[in-house]
Amino acid sequence: MNKTITVAKTAGFCFGVDRAVKIAYETAEKGTDKKIYTLGPLIHNPSVVEDLEKRGISVINSPSEASEGDTVIIRSHGVGRDVFEELESRGVNIVDATCPFVTKIHKLVAERTKAGDLVLIAGDKDHPEVQGILGWTDSDNSGGGCAEVFPNCVELVKLLRKNCEKPKKGVAILSQTTYNIRMWNQCIGAVSEFSGITVYDTICTATEKRQSEASELSRKCDTMLIIGGRNSSNTKKLYDVCSGNSRCYLIEDSRELKDIDFSTAKSVGISAGASTPAYIIEEVKKDMTEILSNEEEFNFEEAIEQSLKKIYTGKRVSGVVTAVNSTEVIVDIGTKHTGYIPLSELSADPNAKPEDVVKVGDTIDVIVTKLNDVEGIAMLSKKQVDAQKGYDDVKKAYESGEVLTGTVTNIIKGGVIVTCNGMRVFVPASQTGVRAADSMDTLLKKEVRFKIIELNEQRKRAVGSIRKVTAEERAQRKEAFFATAEVGQTILGEVKSITDYGVFVDVGGVDGLVRRMDLTWARIKHPSDVVSVGDHIEVTIKDIDKETGKVSLVYKKTEDNPWVIFEKNYSVGQTVEVKIVSITGFGAFAQIIPGIDGLIHISQIANQRVANVSDFLTVGDVVTAKITDCDIANKRVSLSIRALLPDGDYRPVKETAPAEEEASAEEASEAAEATKE
Repeated sequence: MNKTITVAKTAGFCFGVDRAVKIAYETAEKGTDKKIYTLGPLIHNPSVVEDLEKRGISVINSPSEASEGDTVIIRSHGVGRDVFEELESRGVNIVDATCPFVTKIHKLVAERTKAGDLVLIAGDKDHPEVQGILGWTDSDNSGGGCAEVFPNCVELVKLLRKNCEKPKKGVAILSQTTYNIRMWNQCIGAVSEFSGITVYDTICTATEKRQSEASELSRKCDTMLIIGGRNSSNTKKLYDVCSGNSRCYLIEDSRELKDIDFSTAKSVGISAGASTPAYIIEEVKKDMTEILSNEEEFNFEEAIEQSLKKIYTGKRVSGVVTAVNSTEVIVDIGTKHTGYIPLSELSADPNAKPEDVVKVGDTIDVIVTKLNDVEGIAMLSKKQVDAQKGYDDVKKAYESGEVLTGTVTNIIKGGVIVTCNGMRVFVPASQTGVRAADSMDTLLKKEVRFKIIELNEQRKRAVGSIRKVTAEERAQRKEAFFATAEVGQTILGEVKSITDYGVFVDVGGVDGLVRRMDLTWARIKHPSDVVSVGDHIEVTIKDIDKETGKVSLVYKKTEDNPWVIFEKNYSVGQTVEVKIVSITGFGAFAQIIPGIDGLIHISQIANQRVANVSDFLTVGDVVTAKITDCDIANKRVSLSIRALLPDGDYRPVKETAPAEEEASAEEASEAAEATKE
């Protein structure tokens, strides 16, 4: 039976360790007249520490061992605030290689303890990363917060119960970046019975993926090799994760293979801690191949060739995102090179943030744009891959007439640029659907639907039209509207424009008109007093002319008709408080309710002859009057103040000048007509 060796894809340096090692080697290359140190072993791997020693970088265990002018490298585990302060006070040059994921935890702990909260940290209290995290608690204790470390779920529950008896503080739970995922999930499950707790998932994604992959691999293989320093926390956790699934060995390098009996091994899996260099993993693979060479057909050279695949400028390769920051994305492309995607080559959208485009752990296709074998750097472009794929999609859409969706990313002279699947499509101003008098800036960063109306295959450029899609969709909605719309039907529409004589409302591909008289029961100066452009309103279809495509609408509601309300609540003989709204030569009009004005004839204002209405009443006055007559059909109401005056009965005053009385009656009739809608 053939024996197999499977190496975990995530084995070896994580982003933080890889970054710290590179920083250390770069510092050594720059050189200095003074000494260079790492505060504690840079990583938990003896061979790397030995190699750094050869390059002039020694290990110290305390800031007091450094002198003024020396350089001290802070390893990826990070240190507490007090360590930075002590190094600065000694005049030491600090090179901070703390893993960005650890730095994030430092800031989190500082903020929560400053706010007076209790921070509970999952991890090993003696681990340097945890010691560093504890060093970022509220330094002057001004906030009253504190932090405690718990190793497992049982201890976490004890701490929570102790705190929840007297819940004076908020509680935040997080973990060191290399904490065991299985144990972390147990902790999360236990937290559910408590309230007022915030959980932060701070396990490094690389650690999570490495542990998950190693666990899965250990279920498929009867033997597992975990490579890494014995004092490495994440290496130990890998061993713990795998040892329950298969026969498992923890080794620091290939020299320890000779002490292991592989005679019964049929499938061997290999994983490695975050501090294990790639060359040690390769040595272990090579020696394992020699050990099993007589019993299996495993071709190590072929496997190595595959892992160290050839790349060149212009080649399209797949890679895994290992880190994302504000200026670049770091990608593992499966070679000896570290792949970098500059922000300018990440997306065709200039406004896109890196973290919105890719996430750590994503597998993406990229094109190699530049190689530096000496420094082991490969410059990559995701934008070029997206553009090629986007062009293929655009071409298919052009041929089929398909509607595409994209985002307006730029406003340029003569039109806009729409980005669709990484492809930049030009939409002329005349095809945007924006009126010439309006600004196209309203489209910026908005998602739009468009069709390709022109394609230049040689230059791989496309011209699109938003207006074409809008027109087609509007025509479809218009057809559907006239097929189903009926007089009396109530529908929802959007106010598109306002004129002096009414309002145009889009009711689905058709702009219907609500005339001023059908807009409201109240008196208004202008239709804009009732609605605004963009409002969504409920209207009733008053009339439809399918031949001309005209639709009349009503916005005012029957139940809001003031005459219906008046007839229901008021009657002749009733005393009401009214507000004077206008004054004429023959009397005054007073509002009874909004939309209903009654006439107080000049003869009904006082118990004496009134020559000038303004001598008795002013616009805005609130007076008490009696309803003396009501003509609902002709929409007229008569009021009398005089009828309520102390001398009693209502008696019309007979004027001595018949001509004057006759004129007043005519004026009153005209005024009443004016109150009609």
